[in-house]
Amino acid sequence: MTDLETRAAGRRGALRRAAPALLGYAAVRALGLLALALWSAACGKSAYTLLTARWDSLWYTGVAELGYGYEVRLPDGDVHSNLAFFPLLPWLERLGAAVGPLSHADAGFVVSLVASLAAAWGIFAVAEHVYDRRVGLCAVLLWAVLPVGVVQSMAYSESLFTALAAWSLYAVLTGRWVAAGTLAALAGLTRPVGLAVTAAVWAAAVAAFARDRRRAGADGAHGPPSAPGESARRVLGMLLAPLGAAGYVLWVGHRTGDGPLGYLDVQAGWRNGFDGGAAFARFVAEKFTSFPAALAGAALVVGVALLVRLYVAGVRQRQPLALLVYTGIVVLLALCASSYFGSKPRLLLPAFPLLLPLARALARARTSRAAAVVCGVAVAAAVYGAFWLNGSGPP
Repeated sequence: MTDLETRAAGRRGALRRAAPALLGYAAVRALGLLALALWSAACGKSAYTLLTARWDSLWYTGVAELGYGYEVRLPDGDVHSNLAFFPLLPWLERLGAAVGPLSHADAGFVVSLVASLAAAWGIFAVAEHVYDRRVGLCAVLLWAVLPVGVVQSMAYSESLFTALAAWSLYAVLTGRWVAAGTLAALAGLTRPVGLAVTAAVWAAAVAAFARDRRRAGADGAHGPPSAPGESARRVLGMLLAPLGAAGYVLWVGHRTGDGPLGYLDVQAGWRNGFDGGAAFARFVAEKFTSFPAALAGAALVVGVALLVRLYVAGVRQRQPLALLVYTGIVVLLALCASSYFGSKPRLLLPAFPLLLPLARALARARTSRAAAVVCGVAVAAAVYGAFWLNGSGPP
């Protein structure tokens, strides 16, 4: 058997192992879309419009159709520029519209559907590698049934980013450094939080170099022979990882004439930035000044505490360094952004390693009990997603 045939057989085997998780994921998302369609019809709205032509999806299709340079000046002086939106999703929308009969919005929807399946497979691959196949299945199903899981089917960039991040992390875990760096660069072209993927690649690479030095010191002056070119591939992966985000941010600074930090000025026009969580803390505190808003405030406090507890559980379970670095930065950037507090649940969607402790617990349960839990939560999430998008929806 040739090397090419071996790789093809390996990919088929990997797909067979992931098939139950992908089928389960598709079933949960289909349930969510059905609930959205029924609820929207009852409200006299179009479910497809909610998925493809509202909120950020309009900004992405605008970039795909007309390019960068569009902005909205608000009466309070704020300037909402489409330069705030990273380019990979609009590029794919433009490509989809160019090669087929799809509109840019249609192409964005298709990209999200395909990317969500790729993200589910990547989550399975990471969880299976770190733990086992059953944990991988449970992790994918838990990601599918998140209360804001309907965003995974919207023409937003969360699914695309999560797919690139998950497979980059898997490449790190399996020592495929060039692939990890390339995928990290693409993630950096998708969302500002691509920084988290780059940091994970760098942290894992630095740790690998440190391990090599310790082994060399333990085994003598020369140490054991390393794989040919391993260090070079590792360095190349590190160099590739930041290129996407750095390239776009520098381009924005050049275009606006504000220099390397010009992108921060663009974000400031949206009243968005990093303030260490001060604005979010004030937002939560204000909830406790009245009733029933205090109930929402209590729910927010419980939610943040749960995030912290899940992260600590990951540390205690000795998740790989790359996962801990990635998750920590995603959570930190989501919670410490100074605006759009209603967006924080969807901004946390890419932080899938937080689900691994829950997936391990679910995997230990009897199959019938685990299935009942997943089905019940899937129904609740489908109903909530339909209610949410027909209401305020994701800003």
